[in-house]
Amino acid sequence: MLIESVPNFSEGRRSEVMAAIADAARIDGVKVLGMEGDPDHNRSVLTVVGEPQALVEAIFRAAQVAVTHINLHNHHGTHPRMGAIDVVPFIPLQDATMEDAVDAARKLGRRFAQDLNIPVYLYEQAATKPERKNLADVRRGQFEGLSHRMVSDPPDFGPAHPHPTAGASAIGARLPLIAFNVFLNTTDMTLAKNVARAVRGSSGGLVGIKALAMNTVSHGQVQVSLNLVDYPKTPLPRALEMIRQEAMRYGVTVSHTELVGFMPAQAILDTVRYYLQQPEFRLDQILEWAIMADSSLEQP
Repeated sequence: MLIESVPNFSEGRRSEVMAAIADAARIDGVKVLGMEGDPDHNRSVLTVVGEPQALVEAIFRAAQVAVTHINLHNHHGTHPRMGAIDVVPFIPLQDATMEDAVDAARKLGRRFAQDLNIPVYLYEQAATKPERKNLADVRRGQFEGLSHRMVSDPPDFGPAHPHPTAGASAIGARLPLIAFNVFLNTTDMTLAKNVARAVRGSSGGLVGIKALAMNTVSHGQVQVSLNLVDYPKTPLPRALEMIRQEAMRYGVTVSHTELVGFMPAQAILDTVRYYLQQPEFRLDQILEWAIMADSSLEQP
């Protein structure tokens, strides 16, 4: 049974801290696939895969390091956050069910509360209240608004007040998503917000698309940051092309794009089929993929 998790940490500038967080997760039964940080967002994403019990332990160890090194009173970045370990989703993969992912989320939530004194809100499929399904609603008010918010909205686990430096964490279970950033060749944040609003599902855009405008200073451009939470319904090319069209209304073009973490193979197929105009294109038409899939070619 394999489950994936992509914990998000509120640190994207100190490479030594990010490395220490990733190293703490390297335990038996867990594979660290990557650790990516963004200095403008001041946020990093760790991708780990493993058996549920080992995965919970690995993320807990990474969280211990994060709590030691991250103080949200000194944290500034463009990405919304309410915790040093801001969000931890569990995603069922091989032979795992959503119930397995929810169980892992609850176990990690209890450990955060008991051993780190960090309050935890369960979200998405692990949510205990309908209003906590959507991560953006759980994180509304961010770290600075936690004390006021928790008076009337206590967490699922832990104290009804924020950790003094690490805030609170959202831990949940969900299906795979694609995190994808689109850079526009302008510094106009109002324009970026208009484009994000047009593509965002909640404001009448595309189904399964979450979008935020980000001021990515180090690039000298603005960014539309996407989460494709239902990429089978709205494939990546469709979202990207709508951003292009909306930006062109203002005389702006897409400079480049950025994948955060990993994407499912289906998203690769969607992209190739769209841009090559080959609706029947298959993964086994990729040479390396065909070699890996053919067990008869394996060395004895």
